Amino acid sequence: MPQTDTPNYLDPRTLAAIGPIDLRARMIVEGMMTGMHRSPMEGVSVEFAQHRQYTPGDDTRFLDWKVYGKTDKLYLKQYQKETNLDMVVLVDASGSMRYGSTRGTVATGSLRVGSGLSWSKYDHAASLAAAMCHVALRQQDRASVVLFTDEIKAATRLSNSHDHWRTIVNALSSAESFEVSEPPPDASPDVSPNHPPDHPVGRTDLSRMFDQAVARLNRRSLVVLISDLFDDLSAIERGLAMLKFRRHDVIVLQTLDPAELEFPFRSPSRFLGLEAEGGMNLDPQALRSSYLEALRGHLDQVEQIARRFRFDYVLLNTLEPLGPALSHFMARRSAAIGKK
Repeated sequence: MPQTDTPNYLDPRTLAAIGPIDLRARMIVEGMMTGMHRSPMEGVSVEFAQHRQYTPGDDTRFLDWKVYGKTDKLYLKQYQKETNLDMVVLVDASGSMRYGSTRGTVATGSLRVGSGLSWSKYDHAASLAAAMCHVALRQQDRASVVLFTDEIKAATRLSNSHDHWRTIVNALSSAESFEVSEPPPDASPDVSPNHPPDHPVGRTDLSRMFDQAVARLNRRSLVVLISDLFDDLSAIERGLAMLKFRRHDVIVLQTLDPAELEFPFRSPSRFLGLEAEGGMNLDPQALRSSYLEALRGHLDQVEQIARRFRFDYVLLNTLEPLGPALSHFMARRSAAIGKK
C-alpha cells in the first residue's frame, strides 16, 4: 500500500494485527473484477455450487466422472464465480465525536502515541475507517469513505485503484475543515471535562444522513457505520431498515470514550454540549448511577436493533488498542460467513 504524508490514522501495529484477515461479504455481490466474494453469476472458479445434467453442446471439460461412475449419467460441475465487493464506510464527524478524555500516551493504536495530544472518538473512528479500507483495497475491492454530521459533508469515489489510498486518508483528515460553531454565551470551557468549544461542531442527524447515503448506493454493498450513535433510536432503526430493505450488508461500529462509558467525574462542573446544546452545572456524583443506567439502556437497544436486522455490531472503547479488537471481530465474522 502506498505511503502517505498523513499516517496518523493507521498504525503499523494495527496493520500487523489485521494483516492475515480477509474482509468477507455476507450477501452475494455483483461485480466486474474477479475477487473473493460470491457472485450470482455462475462461472468457472474454485467454489463448487451444484451439479447440472449434461445436454449436448456443453463443455465436456466440466463433466463429473465420479458421478458418472456411480449413476451412469452425465452431470456437469458448476461453480460460483467470485467477484469484487463495494465497501462504503460512513464516518461520523459530528461535534460529539470530537470528545476525547485520553491522551496520546495511552491512546494506543495511533502514531501519535507519546505525543500527549488528545485522542478523540473521531480519531478512533478515522483509524477504524483507514484500517477497513486498507483491507478492502488489499483484496482489490472498491472502497469509499463518507464523512457526515447532520448531512453528508464529504465523500470519496468508489475505487480500488492503486492511488485511492491517498484519497481516503486525505478525506479522513479533512474533517477538521468542517464548520466551526461558536460556544454558547453561558459556556465555561475552563471547567468543562469536554473538548474546548472552538473545535469543529456539527449536529448529528442520522435520519437525514441515511436518506442521502442510501440514495448513493447503486448496487448491493457492504456498509460500515462508525459513530457514537448519540441520536434517536428511531432514526437508527429507520436507517438500518432502509439498508436491509435494499439488501445491503452492514457492520455497526459504535465508538465511545472511556469517560463516557465509566463517567469518572467527581467535582461539580459545568458540562458543555458539543453540538451547540449549551451548558449545565451538574454534580456528577449525584447523577452517575442514573447516567450509567441510561447509557446501558441506549447501548443495549442499539445492539438489539442491529441484531434484529442480522447486522454485525461491535462496541469499541477508544482507550483500547484498535488492532486486536478489529482482528478478533473480522476473524469471527469470516468464520461465521464461512459456515453458511
